[in-house]
Amino acid sequence: MLVKTKAIVISSLKYQEKSLIVKCFTQSDGLKSYFVRDAFSSRKSNQKIAYFQPLTILEIEAVHKNKGTLENFKEIKIVTPFHSIHSNVFKSTIVMFVSEILHHSIHEEEKNESLFVFLETALHWLDNHDEIANFHLILLLETTKYLGFYPDISNSDLPFFEMTEGVFTPFQAISSLSEHETNLFKRLIDLKFGNDQKAFHVIERQLVLKILIDYYSFHLDGFKRPKSLDVLKEVFS
Repeated sequence: MLVKTKAIVISSLKYQEKSLIVKCFTQSDGLKSYFVRDAFSSRKSNQKIAYFQPLTILEIEAVHKNKGTLENFKEIKIVTPFHSIHSNVFKSTIVMFVSEILHHSIHEEEKNESLFVFLETALHWLDNHDEIANFHLILLLETTKYLGFYPDISNSDLPFFEMTEGVFTPFQAISSLSEHETNLFKRLIDLKFGNDQKAFHVIERQLVLKILIDYYSFHLDGFKRPKSLDVLKEVFS
């Protein structure tokens, strides 16, 4: 089937000397993996390696056989080139980290257009703003809405957050955050991309990030600690 759709690059893996295997989150079909032959060859001007940087937003025309095998691009172009994401060390580090989180979080080959639109909108926000210290925290929490485990905030006045059920409780269980951690988590829940990005000090931000990684681990089978986590901590320390 010939498909024309937007796609967000999640990851790319070099295959042999000149080729790539590219994983994309497509607007039309969810997660898809593509084989890009001779990606490192100048002869393939329409499939340049630069197209496949993490979280680049593409418009693609591709053949989807939908047989669980690698698909093939026919045409590729960048929808809107980013102005600052790949040249700003803070933004590029965030993008590297977020792409790794998404790589371990999105597994379904099915349409999830609301998640696609959210990610696309968030990336354009990141590209056009400078106060970004909490961007990755907000994005990780908001993404859980589309993955099915956003916290139940109906009792958010209670002092402890229980991680496995995703609810606030009056008593602290083994899998609950401490009262201090819960208060930080509540502060994150109230944040949006346009809010004050100085909502957390460095140590608090690192603690909230650990909470989010643990929360993902509780709710996603096979979720792995991102290798880029240490780089992110170093850049934002």
